[in-house]
Amino acid sequence: METHSRVTLADVRDAAARIAAHAQVTPLLRSRSLDELSGAQLFFKCEQLQRAGAFKFRGACNAVWSLDEDSARRGVVTHSSGNHGAALALAAATRGIPAHVVVPEGAVRAKLAAIERNGATLHHCAPSIAAREQTAERVRAETGASLVHPYADPRVIAGQGTAGLELLQQSGGLDALIAPVGGGGLVSGCAIAVRGIDPAVAVYAAEPEGAPDAYESFRRGERFTDITPNTIADGLRGTIGAINFTLMRENVREVLPVSEAEIVAAMRLVWERLKQVIEPSSATVLAAILRHREHFAGRRVGVVLSGGNVDLDALPWLGA
Repeated sequence: METHSRVTLADVRDAAARIAAHAQVTPLLRSRSLDELSGAQLFFKCEQLQRAGAFKFRGACNAVWSLDEDSARRGVVTHSSGNHGAALALAAATRGIPAHVVVPEGAVRAKLAAIERNGATLHHCAPSIAAREQTAERVRAETGASLVHPYADPRVIAGQGTAGLELLQQSGGLDALIAPVGGGGLVSGCAIAVRGIDPAVAVYAAEPEGAPDAYESFRRGERFTDITPNTIADGLRGTIGAINFTLMRENVREVLPVSEAEIVAAMRLVWERLKQVIEPSSATVLAAILRHREHFAGRRVGVVLSGGNVDLDALPWLGA
C-alpha cells in the first residue's frame, strides 16, 4: 500500500486476510441495562480482549506482515504511550523481527511492562510529540528499522478498520458506530470499513474535553494541533494525524466531547454492567452516548471498546 491518505474497503479486507492467523476475532457483548440507560441498542466490540489488550494489535500486525523480507529483517520502530508499542512488539515477535519503541516519560507502568514483556527495546524521551518523533527518527536512522506510526500510517489504519468490519458482520447491521479518537487511526479505519459496506451508517468519534484537537479541527475545518492534552484517557493524548483528519472529514459525522467525570463514570459502568475491564480511553464511547443521546436514541449502535490495559493500582475512583 502506498503511503498516501487513500485507504479503501479493499485495503481493510486485505488487512483482515493478512492478520487472520494472528489477531483475535473479538466478541460482541450486549447489556439490557445499558440499552435502557441509553435508549439505544448497543453492540459492544470488545477490543480489550484483543491480543496485547487493545485494538492496536490489528494495525501493528498488518504493518509488520506488509513488510518485504529485507525491510522486515531490520525490524520496526515506533513511538507510543503504551498500547501501540505493546502491539507492535507482539506483532514483531510473530514474525521474529526486532522492535524498538520510543516511550514518553509518565507512561502507564502496566503498558510499559507489556512492551518489555513482548520483547521490544525501550527508548525513553520527554513527554511531547516532538520529542517522541525526533527520538523515533534517530532510532530509525541508527538501526535501519521501518517506522510504523501509531496512527498516521495507511497500513495501520486499514488494520484498525478490521474491528469495524467484524462489528458490522457480527451485529447484523448498524445505524451508527462510535469509536474513540486520539490520533484517529481507529475511527477512520472503522468508518471506511462500515461505510464502505453500508454508506448509511453514521460514524461518530468520542474525544476527551481535555484533548480536543479532533473536535477543534472539525470545528475550524482544518487540522488544529496546538493542544496540550490534559486527560485521564492516556491513549487519546496523541495529536490527530493529517491522513486521519482527511479520512475523518470524509467519513465521520461529528466529534463528540466528554468530560473527565463522564469518562470515569462510564468506565465504572462498563466494569459493573458488562463485567469487562476497560481503560479510560475506551470509556469515552459510552460517555459520549450517554451525554449526546440525541444522536443514538432508538438506533442500533456499534460501540468500539478500544482497550483494557489499566494500572490496577491507580484506578480513577480509588480514594474518591
